[in-house]
Amino acid sequence: MNLSIMAPHCRLFNGIVNSVVLPGELGPFQVFSDHAATLSSLVSGKVTCNTVEGVSSSIDVKSGFVAIARNQITVVCEPVAQ
Repeated sequence: MNLSIMAPHCRLFNGIVNSVVLPGELGPFQVFSDHAATLSSLVSGKVTCNTVEGVSSSIDVKSGFVAIARNQITVVCEPVAQ
C-alpha cells in the first residue's frame, strides 16, 4: 500500500507500508492491504505506520482526515508542533 501524509505546507511521509494505525473519531483503527474504500475524520493522536522494510514510525496529529481507496492511503492533517 502507498501511504501519503500531508500537512498544509509540506509532505510528512510518502512510501510503501504494510499497515497503518489511525486515530479515528470512534477510536483507533488499523488499515491493511485491500482495505475497503473509506473516508474518515481523524482526531488528536498518533498515525503509526509499519514500512515494508520493517521500520515503525509515527506522527502526532491534532486533526485531519484520511481517504483510503485501491491500496492508496492519503492522510491530510494538522501535525502537532515539535
